[in-house]
Amino acid sequence: MPPSSLYEKAAQLLFPRLGSNMHPPVSAENDAERIQSLIERCPIGGLVLFNGDRYRTPQTLATLQAMSPFPLLVATDMERGVGQQLIGATVFPHAFAFGSLGEDAEDYIGRAARASAREALAAGIHITLSPVADVHSNPRNPIISTRAFGSNPADVSERVAVYIRSCQAEGLLTTAKHFPGHGDTSTDSHQTLPVVGKSRSELDVVELRPFRTAVEHDVDLIMTAHVAYPGLDESGLPATYSKAILTTLLRNEMGFKGAVITDSLLMEGARQSGDHPGAWAADLLRAGVDILLDVPNPEDIADYLVTAVRSGALPENRLNEAFERVWALKERMITRFGKGIFLDPAAAAPLSMIGRDDHRTLARSVAAGSVRVLTGSLENIHLSREAISNQGLRVVLVRGHTTYDDPTAASLEEFVSREFDNVRFTEVTPETDDSELNRIVAEAPVFAGVVLAVVVKPAAWQRFGLPVKLARFVAEIIGACPVILAALGSPIVLEDYPGSTLGICTYSDVAESQRALVSKLAAITREHDFASNDRQ
Repeated sequence: MPPSSLYEKAAQLLFPRLGSNMHPPVSAENDAERIQSLIERCPIGGLVLFNGDRYRTPQTLATLQAMSPFPLLVATDMERGVGQQLIGATVFPHAFAFGSLGEDAEDYIGRAARASAREALAAGIHITLSPVADVHSNPRNPIISTRAFGSNPADVSERVAVYIRSCQAEGLLTTAKHFPGHGDTSTDSHQTLPVVGKSRSELDVVELRPFRTAVEHDVDLIMTAHVAYPGLDESGLPATYSKAILTTLLRNEMGFKGAVITDSLLMEGARQSGDHPGAWAADLLRAGVDILLDVPNPEDIADYLVTAVRSGALPENRLNEAFERVWALKERMITRFGKGIFLDPAAAAPLSMIGRDDHRTLARSVAAGSVRVLTGSLENIHLSREAISNQGLRVVLVRGHTTYDDPTAASLEEFVSREFDNVRFTEVTPETDDSELNRIVAEAPVFAGVVLAVVVKPAAWQRFGLPVKLARFVAEIIGACPVILAALGSPIVLEDYPGSTLGICTYSDVAESQRALVSKLAAITREHDFASNDRQ
């Protein structure tokens, strides 16, 4: 039976987090007791999952479902596959890597989306908080960047449509984000309130086009952007709080029928000064939001919403409308997979689906196919196996930040050590001493070759790009000797350092992308050896 009381309906709109990757990190399993206690007092509608693993988390979710009075919709950020949140599940490269595949992009996106959907359902996850429908129109965007499918609105629209269709074919609910478009911001909405100053006509041409496509393909949810758009709402409110954007534009004009979900309400861009979080929640509902994601203090917020309805500050029909959309998502899962779907994910897909070999092989193919030489020339690289054996290969991994626990982190050192003999590997971070950086620069010319692998990618609450110290280090080592510069993420790195002998981009730093980089380096050495033998 669906909820009937006002408090139960209000609670159904709230999706707090289970687990966290932010410091201090908390696994989903270690956070389960807190959620169990919460469910006993507040019948929340769902969860947003972080920091789990392929073996324990499905059981943890099943336990929480069993004790919840109403089915829980479990959502997660899985733009790069379920392995983004469940250690041991398949991890795919960032979306921009798919976009670099050219005419094969849509085929690979569809296959990866279906594989990811199967793994999610097998784990007890019902909603993917993807696809990113933002257009990568600002190359230095600190939070979208390689998460976007591309820079061309038409290409992004088609890829978003393929992703939605493919997930729908498996039964996973999809979320287009971040409405009405986060791709042209220059600041991170996790840390501040960005502003996109484009006119309505400009937004129509670029930002809104993929979302229109998502609506046409019956996307299940649309996530709001904590971004202000004066061209759409002169008040300066972020889209998350804007009735002009969420109701007038998205509902009335674009015809969206699904559920509107906020981005994380822990983000600075979502905060409204002074008021109780419950007052924010009432404002969000009045604007047109249906699901409040990553909420603090769900009990207090549910109580406040009830009070707001009873006082007349929040129309009851607006709360009921939001509840009905949430409940409709649950009924959609039951219609597709049967009443047991929430208690037993095997009704949708077997647990063995998670991390299957063919899914990993697909991820490897995407990564290998997306590697591109963007600057310099292979003719300028004289790197043979014999020279590496005699003089060594210097590989330096440069990370711009180290404070975010990434479950998709991989070991570049392991990959290069398997492929090459006589490798000297070092990882440098903002915490690396200046003396160590200077020593690396001074010693670099003695090696047969130097590879700088630089990670510049979007990450919540983290700096985009390199801090001054590391930027100077990269410039100095490029000035000291020939360098193969590899961008494990945004290609902006190669533009910032045009003096490198060769510039390679993988568009992602996941394990398979790092493996693909090493394979490219191996191919370069083989080509040199072949050419040398041919000359002999």
